[in-house]
Amino acid sequence: MIFISVGYAQTVPSVWRDLSDVTYKIGQDEFGELYIPVFSDKIKKLEGKVVEADGYIIPFEGMFKPEHIILSSLPLAECFFCGSGGPETVMEVMMKSPIKYTSKRVKVKGTLTLNDKDPEKLMYILTDAQLLAN
Repeated sequence: MIFISVGYAQTVPSVWRDLSDVTYKIGQDEFGELYIPVFSDKIKKLEGKVVEADGYIIPFEGMFKPEHIILSSLPLAECFFCGSGGPETVMEVMMKSPIKYTSKRVKVKGTLTLNDKDPEKLMYILTDAQLLAN
């Protein structure tokens, strides 16, 4: 008798689909009206957890900082800053080690922080991140 064992690599799905489950309320600050994210329970359960996200590095304000990147689930032409995506399609990523800029899709893993207080930062922030694929 011959037994054949087939192994499948377990993959962690990218977090972007879950992060799209966000709504907004209108708030006020000293500069006027602003949209404040309201995170779903699904998103709240991800806070503080290690997640994986794949996407494209977006040069921020014309500069690339190899230890603090903006990652978009969409290519540059469609991303939140340049095209049709919404704010839920981008995240700030604080890298453990600096990385080199590439226009190709990358995958990172880090701890997710939710931001609904500081309008100067993105609503999704990945800390202690490391590059998984390039």
